[in-house]
Amino acid sequence: MRVGILGCGYVGLELARQLRGDHDVVGVRRSDEGMAAVESTGAEAVRADVTNADDLAAVPDVDALVFAASSGGRGPEAAERVYVEGLRTVIETFGARESPPERLVYTSSTGVYGDHGGDWVDETTPLDPTTEKTRVLAEAERIAREVAPEFGIDGAVARFAGLYGPDRYRLDRYLDGPVTEGYLNMIHRDDAAGVVRFMLESTDEDLLLAVDDEPVEKWAFADWLADECGVERPPKRTKAERLEDDLSEPARRRILTSKRCSNARLRELGYEFSYPTYREGYRAAIDARR
Repeated sequence: MRVGILGCGYVGLELARQLRGDHDVVGVRRSDEGMAAVESTGAEAVRADVTNADDLAAVPDVDALVFAASSGGRGPEAAERVYVEGLRTVIETFGARESPPERLVYTSSTGVYGDHGGDWVDETTPLDPTTEKTRVLAEAERIAREVAPEFGIDGAVARFAGLYGPDRYRLDRYLDGPVTEGYLNMIHRDDAAGVVRFMLESTDEDLLLAVDDEPVEKWAFADWLADECGVERPPKRTKAERLEDDLSEPARRRILTSKRCSNARLRELGYEFSYPTYREGYRAAIDARR
């Protein structure tokens, strides 16, 4: 199988490493640095902007596409340009080819669930995005699952929880504090890539929640990290205390949003985690810190 990874960044590069050897991989980036990173995985590197149909002509025909492009952390306008307009451009461009891809996996976020008061959510839970950006992500999910099939492409969504892993452990955030209460739903980078690979190779599911086995309360997680690193436990703040700060409206909504994400469906289908919980996933970072 030839796989095209559009936006071959943090998760995409790991996916390329996992797929190489069994499949041909094409990684798409825009910068010289990005091209070099793709080449370092052994994948074929192609320079293109996923929002530009003319650029996409440089990407060869593939059997499967992974849309993992990033808006660079910018506002909802940039997110809409990449996730909605870009994804639609990709589907229309590749769908018009003589040999369109059979499968498309779009990487989304559990942010589309909104607030559930700490209750469990899964693939059957209705979406309730509460910010402009998460509303954009929800629309992109709809495009992947509903528009792609109009072009003969099997569209699917991998809905990622909070990503962590090499270069993204952010230990100091929790060790220094103060830590605001609430749940953390996480997945290690290697398993995020692993779930996408699973969706390409082992299942035709059109939606899977990519999260590890154990959502954890932030205070408990921070204390565990401190104990494991041999340092003093960090100061804590309640949500009410945090909301007394001068915050943007999106920041306030993130603080008030609480849910626990279930990976039961993913487990039922047979996916095996490299890092089932944060305890295994943070071990390398803790050992390096100590």
